Amino acid sequence: MSRFDAVLFDAGGVLVLPDPTVLVPLLAPLGGSERVDDHRRAHYAAMARKSLVGSAERDWDSYNDVYVASVGVHTAELEHAATLLDATRSAHLWRWAIPETVAALAALAAAGVPMGVVSNASGQIEDQLRRSRICQVGDGDGVPMRVVVDSHVVGVAKPDPAIFDHALPHFDGFSRDRVLYVGDSVTMDIGAATAAGLHPVLIDPYDDHDSADFERIRAVGDIVDWF
Repeated sequence: MSRFDAVLFDAGGVLVLPDPTVLVPLLAPLGGSERVDDHRRAHYAAMARKSLVGSAERDWDSYNDVYVASVGVHTAELEHAATLLDATRSAHLWRWAIPETVAALAALAAAGVPMGVVSNASGQIEDQLRRSRICQVGDGDGVPMRVVVDSHVVGVAKPDPAIFDHALPHFDGFSRDRVLYVGDSVTMDIGAATAAGLHPVLIDPYDDHDSADFERIRAVGDIVDWF
């Protein structure tokens, strides 16, 4: 018997990352690593710090500081690098498809799992996911979703659990505690999903939250067997 009936995904950190093919050349002259894997790691380290200090959704200072330090920017250039990162990492840069996530979505779709996206964004995420060929509502080059909720479009953002009210009507008949929500932020995702009555799980590829009292996975592929 499957653990869940449906799954909702956050976008950033779960489906997409800030494009490392842009951030590598941005930070390399300041000592930053040129390895994409190091930039992937930096995102999760930075998100862990953002949650630890309780940063608001639009406060990315702690994220920027940890990201540039994590990729190895020279100490003397850290402040400048954080400023550059903040100026460059626009909403439209959240477009780099996480390869193992794309494979997992295909497996979930093949199994007939009902899916959707609920993301804090800036009005761009549905189009960006389609353009990146990750997913879309209905038919397309990516995996079909029942709904893609963008906080800017619906006017409510996590950690307010009311954002899920814009997605759940598309999963009519499913008990909320049988709907899984996958996110990468303790503050925004675990908190909001819990308050909404969903079952939250944190994507934590590097064990940044090893003392957590909530469920964690290393990759989206880990949930395939749950269905």
